[in-house]
Amino acid sequence: MKNLLILFVLMTTSVYAQTPPEPYGAIPSERQLAWHDIEVYGLIHFTPTTFENKEWGFGDADPKIFNPADFNAEQIIKAAKAGGLKGIILVAKHHDGFVLWPTKTTEYNISKSPFRDGKGNLVKEVEQAVRKNGLKFGVYCSPWDRNHPLYGTDQYLAIYQAQLRELYSDFGELFMSWHDGANGGDGYYGGTKEKRSIDNTTYYDWKNTWAITRKMQPMANIFSDAGLDIRWVGNEEGYAAETSWATFTPMAPDGKNEAVPGQANYPQSPTGIRNGKYWMPAECDVPLRNGWFYHANEKPKTPEKLFDLYLKSVGRGAGLDLGLAPDTRGQLHEDDVEALKAFGDMVKHTFENNLAKNAQIKASNSRGKKYNAAALLDHKKETYWATTDDVHTASLELDLKAPVIFDIISLQEYIPLGQRIEAYTVEIFENNAWKKIYDGTSIGAKRLIKLDSPVITSKVKINITQSPVCITLSEIGLYKKTE
Repeated sequence: MKNLLILFVLMTTSVYAQTPPEPYGAIPSERQLAWHDIEVYGLIHFTPTTFENKEWGFGDADPKIFNPADFNAEQIIKAAKAGGLKGIILVAKHHDGFVLWPTKTTEYNISKSPFRDGKGNLVKEVEQAVRKNGLKFGVYCSPWDRNHPLYGTDQYLAIYQAQLRELYSDFGELFMSWHDGANGGDGYYGGTKEKRSIDNTTYYDWKNTWAITRKMQPMANIFSDAGLDIRWVGNEEGYAAETSWATFTPMAPDGKNEAVPGQANYPQSPTGIRNGKYWMPAECDVPLRNGWFYHANEKPKTPEKLFDLYLKSVGRGAGLDLGLAPDTRGQLHEDDVEALKAFGDMVKHTFENNLAKNAQIKASNSRGKKYNAAALLDHKKETYWATTDDVHTASLELDLKAPVIFDIISLQEYIPLGQRIEAYTVEIFENNAWKKIYDGTSIGAKRLIKLDSPVITSKVKINITQSPVCITLSEIGLYKKTE
């Protein structure tokens, strides 16, 4: 009887040890997990506004002004790829209302310009270059149209929805459908120069409009300041908050009505909301130059600045969306190409060698063989270390076997089970004692900790000090920034 009892305990323990933890809170969808893998992507602005040297077109530009001397989608996309970008969102229609594909919805489109002798389709050219170079493709079609005579009337929504349907059906699978809160104002409106105001809580009928997205492009992440999949971080500076939660509950400013693009709880957007209702990570959008459109008097951000933004966006569980602005030739300026290449090389060379890859790692608690600490160094996001259900604090000790110099620490949670960790510390072994070098809060999809100066040590300890449930962690890395 005693032997049977021991066998039962062993079998129970074995089964339990191979049982994955229960998910915690809101968790990401398949399309959101795919978005997290992209990390850095671009948003291309190129319309008649480029040729007017403006940031926002009024809607009155003659289509003939759109005549790039040497449009080269391949040059733009190759420069983006060299910068480490893995996706491109094209502004297929900006607020000026000029449509970059030969649409059936408005006369104000690329077929009325000299581009490709009136037979061009710039959306298709960009989409083909994107796919040829192995990147993902997405679109932005502004809901505000400063050219269309019907904007502001009850007949315009059908036109906007038809434009989305054309984009969703003619350009392959999209990774994002990008939306903002542009909600009317001064415009040309078919020659009627006036201000047209709309009620943005109802005018675009977002519930049914986005139902078109879900039906026609189920893998397209819907971005806006109110989600549905990816939220705006609340600034155009390119960074998320130090504490950054991937969960969010969009709320209208009055706290009562449903949030819509242009009316969302911005003060909470940079941080997210701990235990928010939805998995809705942040996108940090920022132009490569000062403006979203090309202006000859501007210069691109330096590679150092871009790397810093990478650490404060991707390195805080968000995505980095870089605005790319072709010049009047229809290409990225040489300065932009150079900045992107240097930034891409900096990221690539910094993170190509995990200095902890050969470390011996020891955990204070483990759920079992399938979830042991070795998974943290196997360079596979789909494997992870986990503690038993009753253990919400734990430590990991890495023996590097020899002194190592590093200044960046990378941590990744296993986000298919939610964002769990709420506090942690990092220590190094120095002068025969443990020394704390960092206090942290959120981790999420990726946390990149940039130390003020490099440290040298042969042992590192990570202490998870607060979690409401058992802990999961998928990857650990130590890196030295490449200059």
